Amino acid sequence: MSATDEVSVAEVAGRIGHLLHAAGIPVTPERSGRFADAMLTALPATERELYWVARVTLLSGHEQVGVFDRVFAQLVGGMVDPADFRGDQQALPPTNVRAGTPQPDSSSDAVATSAGLPSPGRHPEVDDDHGEGRDMPMVTASGQERLRSQDFAVLTPDEVARVQRLVAQLHLAPPPRPGRRHVVSRRGDRVDLRATLGRAHRTGGDPHRLVRRARRTRPRRLVLLCDISGSMEAYARVYLQLLHAAVRGAHAEAFVFGTRLTRVTRVLRTRSPDLALRQAGLAAPDWSGGTRIGAAVQRFLDDHGRRGMARGAVVVIVSDGWEQGEAEVLGEQMRRLARLAHRVVWVNPRAASPRYEPLVAGMAAARPHVDVFVSGHSLAALDEVVAAVGDQ
Repeated sequence: MSATDEVSVAEVAGRIGHLLHAAGIPVTPERSGRFADAMLTALPATERELYWVARVTLLSGHEQVGVFDRVFAQLVGGMVDPADFRGDQQALPPTNVRAGTPQPDSSSDAVATSAGLPSPGRHPEVDDDHGEGRDMPMVTASGQERLRSQDFAVLTPDEVARVQRLVAQLHLAPPPRPGRRHVVSRRGDRVDLRATLGRAHRTGGDPHRLVRRARRTRPRRLVLLCDISGSMEAYARVYLQLLHAAVRGAHAEAFVFGTRLTRVTRVLRTRSPDLALRQAGLAAPDWSGGTRIGAAVQRFLDDHGRRGMARGAVVVIVSDGWEQGEAEVLGEQMRRLARLAHRVVWVNPRAASPRYEPLVAGMAAARPHVDVFVSGHSLAALDEVVAAVGDQ
């Protein structure tokens, strides 16, 4: 994307942020910046993709969705000139038009063009000839490959459901750890003299076969901490499914955090994925709010880590690193965690951008204490997460 395109994206990000603010949704310059970065990374090619990129980066709570849908439909659908109600909430007329389904109007193309994006054209689920809904893209080999490479932030609700079904099949297998006890093993590195001599009595005192022993091994504990703040909402809905699969399949411990830490291991043991995810959402009152990563890691270590949960474990943190607390606190807590854990894996969807650098204060403070750093922003990228968990 050229410098001119980046300027256009910044202009559109600022315009949408201004309109939302005028409609009563406080959009900080930081959130507008996140929206611009997300557009440059995801390159949304349809109105629906643009809708989800804007929604997950600009909103801070579910109660804002209704107003956002109305503003987005008006902006993209061209129902009104945004300049007419700039800074005036009363000029924003009510509408029942659903976001992502604008009226046919050439101004939607104009908005996309001004943002440096491909023209959205008609809504992807409306057939011009029959007016009936249809799934786009069609479920073909190329469609499956596209789904594997698609950033979670721009998935449609139908695509999210398909991705969640695929994520449920993933198997996280942490590496084994040696135990204190020894067991009989043909590949053992230690000869068991007592057992060898005992068997020799059966062969006239001739120890023709050595009995060997090896340390008993068991899988290392797996602990997952998932950021559910506003900036991670689009990714959290997929990663909660991964947490459910890990708790059910690998007996993992699962936590979610925004401004506070919530243990969700018990509710995720529910066999039904849909019920488990609903219960996990209800258990976390800070869903789609702010982020205090350092405080969450500290609470985990104080309440659970020092009691053995983190000792020798593989700990996976899923977060974009946007820290609203003190970066120094996060750095210190990550240092504590690194001393206890066998391996610390950090999954940051923002790392998918070719221009990404861990310059955000929180991420910069945590990065030195992380063993493996991956993006995990798509199905294909989840392969790196699975590999990082299972690596010896």
